[in-house]
Amino acid sequence: MKRSPAEASPLDPQPDTPATPPLTFGLFQREQRSLFGEILDWMLTPLLLLWPLSLVLTWFVAQGIASKPYDRALEFSLQALTQFVVVRDGQAQFNLTAQARDLLRADDTDLVFYQVRDGDGRLVSGDPDFPTPNAELRALPGEVYLRDDIVRDEDVRVAYTWVARGLDREHLVLMQVAETRGKRSKLATEIIKGVMVPQFIILPLAVLLVWLALVRGIRPLSDLEQRIRARKPDDLSPIDNEHVPQEVAPLVSSINDLLERLKNSVSNQKRFLADAAHQLKTPLAGLRMQAEMAQNASGDDIHRSLQQIAKSSVRATHTVNQLLALARAETTGRSLPTVPVDLAVLVREAVEDSVPRAMDKRIDLGYEGPDEVPRSCLMPGNPTLLSELVRNLVDNAINYTPSGGVVTARVLVDPFSGAQVLQVEDNGPGIPVHERGLVLEPFYRALGTNVDGSGLGLAIVNEIAQQHGATLEMEDTHPGRTVGRGLRVSVRFGAAADQAETGL
Repeated sequence: MKRSPAEASPLDPQPDTPATPPLTFGLFQREQRSLFGEILDWMLTPLLLLWPLSLVLTWFVAQGIASKPYDRALEFSLQALTQFVVVRDGQAQFNLTAQARDLLRADDTDLVFYQVRDGDGRLVSGDPDFPTPNAELRALPGEVYLRDDIVRDEDVRVAYTWVARGLDREHLVLMQVAETRGKRSKLATEIIKGVMVPQFIILPLAVLLVWLALVRGIRPLSDLEQRIRARKPDDLSPIDNEHVPQEVAPLVSSINDLLERLKNSVSNQKRFLADAAHQLKTPLAGLRMQAEMAQNASGDDIHRSLQQIAKSSVRATHTVNQLLALARAETTGRSLPTVPVDLAVLVREAVEDSVPRAMDKRIDLGYEGPDEVPRSCLMPGNPTLLSELVRNLVDNAINYTPSGGVVTARVLVDPFSGAQVLQVEDNGPGIPVHERGLVLEPFYRALGTNVDGSGLGLAIVNEIAQQHGATLEMEDTHPGRTVGRGLRVSVRFGAAADQAETGL
């Protein structure tokens, strides 16, 4: 039987999937990013790459250093040999003494070659295979020049000059002396060895010092980690940032800010749970008492007890629903999906659903505003939360409006900017100015109203309004009255474009 992918066993062969490549830093690879390892890589990688380059540069420098003394010796030998060039009967001659010949052959390491040519290029003396310099490089008599060349398949260093011995400038004698490069290479090799051997000792020592320096530099982070791990689960006090490095201070400050917000959140949750338990205790106690009375009652007493039980259960259900609505508004908000919302439709539906309750209290409940908001004025929002906002405002107005009163829900739309205002007003007792900020807190209820409620309605409205970037205002419906001033609650939503920019 063929199984769906969701029913496939984990023991079944799985298709090959490309593995996630490990993070790569410098010349090394790690599966998990390490700040210590990353800094170490970026410090050692250039060091290891520059070391071979330094050896190459040292080789070229050593070649130059090794060539200078031997070039001077070669120039000296050339100038010494020019003393044996003479002119007799208009012909150039080179009379090399036996001592001079022995001097040329005194070196056991390198070979020395020489050559003498007259102004017409005829060989006067020396090695006939000796290459001649470029004619374009011919210069002043007595000036010594150096070049690299090949004689008898040997790499040589050549020193040459033009000698004038009573001849015209056009009939100069070319004198060349060449020496193989054995001593130069040997000296350059010795210089390289003298440089490389210390580097083989210094490089590991430098790596060790870099590693120790990083260990010491990272130690404050390890100390901070130990301090955090040693804290108790309920310890939300700020972390002491007095002994942390300057670079870590912003991180510690951010953690302290997070701890402060977490502390406030935990405090609010504890307060919320305590208040919720207190609010649910009364109806539950009433249910228990009425149930005990019903067990010992008969006839009409049982009927009255059942009515009280039903009333207490309705109150408990309403309180639980309000608590759930407040929790949903506080914990979800922007994370819920948003769609273009027609505020007028939501308000009309809430008013229609509240008509039976209004009729039971003989309250005139009505709606003022457009049947539908223009499409260009639809605002992004969460329909569930906005519907909860409207229903809480309408329910709150009905609860606090006396029998025979009037409750009006109104939607105002600016066709140019798309801004919308929701107003719910009544002619009840109203809320004193000094208590209007307090009634937005959960479970706060104005004294002297004698109205059964949970004190969560306006807190839910305020939370949902903040989630949608709206502002909430309260004012008297009839400011001049001392009794029945009423209350008008206005929720002002911004333009649709502005709300879209905030993520709603």
